[in-house]
Amino acid sequence: MKIRKSRQRERILELLRSTEIHPTAIWLYDRLKDEFFNCSLGTVYRNLNILLEQGLIKKIAFGSTFDRFEANITDHYHFICDKCNSIIDLNIPIDKELNKIITKKTNYNIKRHRVEFFGLCEKCKD
Repeated sequence: MKIRKSRQRERILELLRSTEIHPTAIWLYDRLKDEFFNCSLGTVYRNLNILLEQGLIKKIAFGSTFDRFEANITDHYHFICDKCNSIIDLNIPIDKELNKIITKKTNYNIKRHRVEFFGLCEKCKD
């Protein structure tokens, strides 16, 4: 099925690429509603799902009430602040050896892993 281009979808992708805060759909909606009079939260979610299917964005599901989204689709780790809930990309290499270690210790075929680090960010640690 061919998906038509959409100005709203292009703008959502542009917003995600312009921020490092890993926003929620509501954050995106708040920035789009004045620009697109017929924009609804449902429209934002539909477009996010299309962008996910196209592999242009990632969803970060941490078990919280709202999923967060990002345009950085490279493999990377995250730091999550326990106090302000900010999510920060960590610029450290992915440990590919971890996949091999777990594969050897189990009988699973490990293809990837996800690790999050938790604590207090620079603003909250004092």
